[in-house]
Amino acid sequence: MRRLFPVTDETAARASGGSAGEGGAGAVDEVLEREWSLAEIAAAYAYPEPAPGGAQAWLRANMVSTLDGAAQHDGRSQPISTATDMRIFGTLRALADVVIVGAETVRLEGYRPARARAEFAEAREAAGQGPAPAIAVVTASLDLDFSLPLFTSPLVPTLVLTGAAAAPDRIATAEKAGAQVVIAGDGVGVDPVRAVQALAELGHTRLLTEGGPRLLGQLVAAGVLDELCLTISPMLTAGGAQRIAGGPSVSVPKRFELVSLLEEEGFLFGRYRRT
Repeated sequence: MRRLFPVTDETAARASGGSAGEGGAGAVDEVLEREWSLAEIAAAYAYPEPAPGGAQAWLRANMVSTLDGAAQHDGRSQPISTATDMRIFGTLRALADVVIVGAETVRLEGYRPARARAEFAEAREAAGQGPAPAIAVVTASLDLDFSLPLFTSPLVPTLVLTGAAAAPDRIATAEKAGAQVVIAGDGVGVDPVRAVQALAELGHTRLLTEGGPRLLGQLVAAGVLDELCLTISPMLTAGGAQRIAGGPSVSVPKRFELVSLLEEEGFLFGRYRRT
């Protein structure tokens, strides 16, 4: 993997074949492809430092898209991914307090609890985090299989985000299975703003969502998405697969800026923050 952006004086000099000057010997690593360590990937995707006055929630999304805009193939994202994309996927999870995912994605992708990673154990402990991020499932109906390991055997309790009008019997079933139900809306559905606030009140400020497209579209429309980590896969799938974000269009396009771009074997790994 190599860094394409941001470009420093040293990397520019190396890329053009010139001299980087004193200290430039290591700069070649930025423009020549090599395997990055997990620590380097974690540093490249570190959450912003808390602002003065205390930590605030920061919500990032991690998605993959083909060249023709497909977020999935045959209903799953794995066929358009790559080993390095999955290393980044795992690193982003290891940095997060909680992973937010839609109920449909849980059903389609067979979501399991996040696992503890020995490589990140020391860093998570130093940051005051648990052994693994909690999974937070966004669902209006609570139509989930609560016998799955996601609910019965996670390292940290799985959260279920739902609305105040959710069926009491489904809430009871979720809680009996060991899930922590969090009310994040006045009606049947979940209010994205309330969801972020509720998670922050539980101490979860480093937030990550992995979709699916419907959930991401809701987060974009609500204006709560701070960052998008997007892998561009050099593949074409055609067909009618969903884009990374679905749902109704926003009235005015949301502007994001590129803050980092990595590349490996034609795959582009970008970080974008809202302006």
